[in-house]
Parts: sequence; C-alpha cells; structure tokens
Amino acid sequence: MSASWFLDTNILLYAYDIDAGAKREIALRRVEEAFLHPDQTSISVQVLQEFHVNFVKAGHSTDEAAMILSDFSVWRVVDNTWTLFKKGLELQSRWQLSLWDAMILAAARHAGSTELLSEDFSAGQDYGGIRVLNPFLHP
Repeated sequence: MSASWFLDTNILLYAYDIDAGAKREIALRRVEEAFLHPDQTSISVQVLQEFHVNFVKAGHSTDEAAMILSDFSVWRVVDNTWTLFKKGLELQSRWQLSLWDAMILAAARHAGSTELLSEDFSAGQDYGGIRVLNPFLHP
C-alpha cells in the first residue's frame, strides 16, 4: 500500500509551534489534511525521533510529545531498517544529500509517496519520481 505524500519533520514542528505565524497556519492545514486522509500520508521513525527531540527542546514535556506522536501513528510509519539505511546511502550519493535528508527520501520512496512536503529540500525538485513541495512557498 502506498501513501501519496510524505511529511518531513519541519511541517509537523511548525504545526505545533504557536510562534510560527503564517508557517504554523499553513503547516496546520497540511497536518489536518493528513489526519483526514491517513491512508495517503506517511512519515518515518526518523521523523518521529526528530519531532520528539525538537518539540521537547522547545520546552514541551515528553508526555505531551508522546501523546502527539501517538496521534501521528495513524499514518503509515516507515521503520528504520538496514535495507532502508542502505537505500539512504545510495540516495545520498546519487543526489548529493546529507545522510538525514537521504534517509527521509528513502523512507518516502519506501512508502510509495510521490510528494515530499518539506522546506529543507529544493522545492520542485524531482528525486526520481518523488517531487518536493514546499507548502510555505506556494500555500
């Protein structure tokens, strides 16, 4: 089963950042849409880990983070595996990405996503069938 879009960590963090202004509104709409269409949405364990670390670092409790992470589990969650890691290494070399970005791309590919929502990748770039959408550039 494939998911249409993959959410990068920054989308989730902005959705829960009350100080993020317009970015919060845009991210919140995307997250709400994801909750309305959980079968079309994917994330990875890496995204969950990054969300937890940054959410707690911003002053929230680990209990609050855990509740939100539980909510995210309605989406398809791609596990970190040796196979995924090897694919990430291939993509890192192919696209000249950081390992962390390559792992996001590998997880999106594994999920069958065709769209990667992120502000950290080159907007509009097509990574072999996965197109990057930066919702903050074109809300």
